[in-house]
Amino acid sequence: MTSPRAHLEALLARGLGDVSPALRALPVEGEARAAAVLILFGVLDGVPSGRVSPNVPSDLDVLLLARARTLRAHPGQVAFPGGRVDPDDADAVAAALREAREETGLDPAGVEVLGTLESVPLAFSRHEVTPVLGWWTRPTPVRAVDAAESAEVFRAPVADLLDPARRGVTVICRDGREWRGPAFSLETPRGPQTVWGFTALLLDGLFDRLGWTEAWDAEREIPLPVPPSADPV
Repeated sequence: MTSPRAHLEALLARGLGDVSPALRALPVEGEARAAAVLILFGVLDGVPSGRVSPNVPSDLDVLLLARARTLRAHPGQVAFPGGRVDPDDADAVAAALREAREETGLDPAGVEVLGTLESVPLAFSRHEVTPVLGWWTRPTPVRAVDAAESAEVFRAPVADLLDPARRGVTVICRDGREWRGPAFSLETPRGPQTVWGFTALLLDGLFDRLGWTEAWDAEREIPLPVPPSADPV
């Protein structure tokens, strides 16, 4: 089995392609604010998944957080660490690492940045988001630094995310139109979490491009974990 890190490096070297065509179909009207997220892979805590995947090792994780339910934007949703690019940030990479440190307490010195993906427009929130791919070479403890911002910070075993039994779609009906997007069900130390919306779209597209995806039922619906008034992206 080729190492996940080698897969990521090879994919970046040859060009990742569009991992988010569904989002790119919704361009931002007017000026978009620059933002960045950190997609951080690695052996985050040494505790392997209980599931054997044919495509990834059982100890491969990706770092996620659950946003506080009191937030006005995307309350309760699972997300990658990240946020807006500030004037003092050198670039999107610097912003992603800074936000990850502020939100999870990780030490950016232990993160090797492998590269960036093409920026993704978020029409509803009027942001242009650059996903930054990283590998955690020297893991440090992580936690929800600010309870007003994050309810939980947790490792997500990639083998579990790829499990067809944990995959499905969420469905939102609004203004007479239906929005369907990929979703993942996870068990975390604080209970079940559902990954959906923007984060799930990025993971789904990335797993496809990496060749890690296992066949799953795209007709299986996973209930939304937050009020249906929430916007998917």
